[in-house]
Amino acid sequence: MAMSGGVDSSVAAALLVREGYEVVGCFMRLGSPGESVDDLQIGHKGCCSINDAADARLVAAELGIPFYVCNFKKEFSRIIDYFVGAYNDGLTPNPCVRCNDWLKFGKLHSYARQIGARYVASGHYARIEDGALLRGVDHGKDQSYVLFGTPRDRIDEMLLPIGGYRKSQVRDLARQFGLRVFDKPDSQEICFVPDDDYAGLVERRSDGGFEAGSIIDRDGKTIGTHEGHQHFTIGQRRGVGVALGYPIYVVEKNATDNTVTVGSRDDLLAGGCVAAETNWLCEPEPDTWTPCGAQIRYNAEPVPARVRSTARDRLEVRFDEPQFAVAPGQAVVCYEGDRVLGGGWITEARRHGGA
Repeated sequence: MAMSGGVDSSVAAALLVREGYEVVGCFMRLGSPGESVDDLQIGHKGCCSINDAADARLVAAELGIPFYVCNFKKEFSRIIDYFVGAYNDGLTPNPCVRCNDWLKFGKLHSYARQIGARYVASGHYARIEDGALLRGVDHGKDQSYVLFGTPRDRIDEMLLPIGGYRKSQVRDLARQFGLRVFDKPDSQEICFVPDDDYAGLVERRSDGGFEAGSIIDRDGKTIGTHEGHQHFTIGQRRGVGVALGYPIYVVEKNATDNTVTVGSRDDLLAGGCVAAETNWLCEPEPDTWTPCGAQIRYNAEPVPARVRSTARDRLEVRFDEPQFAVAPGQAVVCYEGDRVLGGGWITEARRHGGA
């Protein structure tokens, strides 16, 4: 049982104990406040602080289950390197999805096999039914999006005990179980960016820092300068640094040319997208369009679309209605109702794509 010290994983552990499983609690030690991971301080509000470790240990003691701390600091460096590299390449990274792919349902699965565990469980709001990954009952807290990269052959090795509950019910269960973390706030930030200064972190870890470049309009005309394209995100409106007399947005970043393109809100509407590094939890028909719901970022809802598997390790999505700020580097995840069909990492937003 992956125990983060939060209410969700704590209740998940308690439910498994109540159901009669032999549960082993594991806390993934990625770093703690006051120490560093590759010269980066870990914050207090993430999901891997020293206080979280203490909470997880106390909950395990209350439940009467063994508890181990797995030192994944070395592996966690891979997440940080990915984050920095993606920003420098002009992409919008999602380290939480990568953490699930590489650590929680990657490295932790390997550890589970070493100790003879049949399953790896977590406190994610998602469900496993008949070998399929489904959205959590509480769609407002659903986390199936961040689990889309789970290899298909590991779905039957996963347990997601709270996926059938709403968040309010989980907190009620925590009170009923007498867990001290029943009112603990949810983590709200990336644990290795505790001050939310993403660009500052990337600059400190980039050889030579950032380079100044041009801000251009959709016609390629230079209308300003910037101190590094890494300071900007697709869809950004405030703090762009130039004024054209009407609302402008960041619509594109080109790391090769070190340019940031701005335009109107309509310039951010995409009819579709292309994704690579795909992971299918079903068997797609090659080059066959399949109706689906497509989710293009963690805090978005799936929207009506069609998806097809194209070349090797590629998929294409076409939205029924144009979508705002489809950002390369983010994941697109496709659903049939609540069932996850698969997804991939966006490489291109099709600005003029259509049905």
